Amino acid sequence: MVDLTKINNPSFIKQLDNEQLKELATNIRSFLIEKLSVTGGHIGPNLGVVELTLILHKLFDSPNDKFLWDVGHQAYVHKILTGRASEFDTLRQYKGLCGFPKMDESEHDVWEAGHSSTSLSAAMGMAVARDIKGEDNYVLPIIGDGALTGGMALEALNHIGHEKTNMIVILNDNEMSIAPNVGALHSILGKLRTAGKYNSAKDELEYILKKIPAVGGKVATAAERVKDSLKYLLVSGVFFEELGFTYLGPVDGHDFVDLERNLNYAKKMEGPILFHVITKKGKGYRPAENDKIGTWHGTGPYKIETGDFVKSTASAPSWSGLIADTVSEIARDDKRVVAITPAMPVGSKLEAFAEEFPERFFDVGIAEQHATTMAAGLATQGMKPFLSIYSTFLQRSYDQMLHDISRQNLNVVIGIDRAGLVGADGETHQGVYDIAFLRHMPNLVIMMPKDENEGQHMVKTAMDYNDGPIAIRYPRGNGLGVHLDETLQPIPIGTWEVLRRGGDAAILTFGTSIPMALDAADLLSERGIEVMVVNARFIKPLDTKMLDELFSQEIPIITVEEAVLAGGFGSAVLEYAHDVSYNAAPIERMGIPDQFIEHGDVPQLLAEIGMTSENLAMNVHDLVKKYILKRESV
Repeated sequence: MVDLTKINNPSFIKQLDNEQLKELATNIRSFLIEKLSVTGGHIGPNLGVVELTLILHKLFDSPNDKFLWDVGHQAYVHKILTGRASEFDTLRQYKGLCGFPKMDESEHDVWEAGHSSTSLSAAMGMAVARDIKGEDNYVLPIIGDGALTGGMALEALNHIGHEKTNMIVILNDNEMSIAPNVGALHSILGKLRTAGKYNSAKDELEYILKKIPAVGGKVATAAERVKDSLKYLLVSGVFFEELGFTYLGPVDGHDFVDLERNLNYAKKMEGPILFHVITKKGKGYRPAENDKIGTWHGTGPYKIETGDFVKSTASAPSWSGLIADTVSEIARDDKRVVAITPAMPVGSKLEAFAEEFPERFFDVGIAEQHATTMAAGLATQGMKPFLSIYSTFLQRSYDQMLHDISRQNLNVVIGIDRAGLVGADGETHQGVYDIAFLRHMPNLVIMMPKDENEGQHMVKTAMDYNDGPIAIRYPRGNGLGVHLDETLQPIPIGTWEVLRRGGDAAILTFGTSIPMALDAADLLSERGIEVMVVNARFIKPLDTKMLDELFSQEIPIITVEEAVLAGGFGSAVLEYAHDVSYNAAPIERMGIPDQFIEHGDVPQLLAEIGMTSENLAMNVHDLVKKYILKRESV
């Protein structure tokens, strides 16, 4: 048995026969199931690509041949084979192994991704560069059937097919992305799965025709239309061939003989190849194999023997669940409410809404841009769409937010899930940019609650609001466990609240940073400095009335946000101070600096960038002392 932790590079695989490969596949699955039961991670996708990854490394020469893992969460096997098995105890942990491909980890990671549907465009760029430089390596994007619903992937397919670029696109078809796949393209793949191997039948027909004495060659040439007819007969969807690809498959993604034979065939062909592989998500671990809704796509720790998840000790409701449940409560009385999600019904806790209101729930697949403009279209017809979307994925809908929703001032409610640092998924998923790229959009209201009770009232506020788009930001994880009011009440737009009085300085913050601000105020009080803490729950519009009152007191102000400083909430306060010519007392900012934040527990990440109650207290203390000295010197 191969000691996985002793692997330095994948070259040894080329010497293994199929029986040895099967043994290695079993070993890798056992390793993944054991390690991820402790760290958590993307167990389902990786168990499904063990044989595929092994055969790719056997038949091709990474890193000279380029493997581009779309989304990247299915690259754990690739990481093992390229010398990183010994680091799996640190997977997705602070300063540990990244859960996605990472160039600075290995030369075999040639493309970094955490969002879907990017691999084909990147592969086209690499293939064009190869051809311009006169090189002859293979370029192999590995993309899931779910990622093909992304518009960017379809744009790339169209261009690759048009240019006839040499490339082998590996379509890893497991009928799942995160949740079960949806859409017409998914249906086409379903027909291909049941159609059998078109190419083998086509080749057999050509071979038979050429055997006809004397006229065989001419008949074979004239029979192209016959073969095309056979294609339409055997394969109900000829989507990829019409785009200019040679279609190979479907191939059993867990059969080494089938994979090797067909990949060797693909290596000899010119032009773009679509290599269709059928795999089983969660293969080799029954709880993951039996998952029908995406629970085992990415998990926390679990018990290997039973598949039971290690339960969180938190007693408070999850933020996603609280927001989704409140939307459902309102939808029972308001038939205009429609919920839309781009492939995240489980993560966004919308399963209950979907079950109760199936005609008013739409999972559009990995298609954030479509989801956003669909919400806009619904709003034009008097509906009240709730677009539930992770902050990191809302980045992909910037133009639709600006051009289709904000510009037309449409009544769309945007639920920005996972707002703030998300922890283990790291820099590709941190939800810290949305304020900066949304705040400058005219007509848009942005708010974030201090706790789950205020969160449910904000949902009510958003659903009652009829003057344009309104966004609610809420973090990953659970609330604080506060009492929930039975009756929902709207909050006046653009109003803040004072959580703690103080006359020496003011901390303006919102959402997850409020506990830190209150703790800092306690520390400062022990040093004789009394600080006002303001729940600046409306990021846009600002509560200018309260700001004017604060400016009249001429006390130092510090803004705190778990979001990027550039263009963020603190910038908005400074802009307003400039607009009213206020410069009597200093205004400082604390937030995410101009850098990408990698993976790790959120408290560790915050501490690394200095966002702790102790540092906040120290900053306010220094700010107040400097201000007092300055005033005394005048």
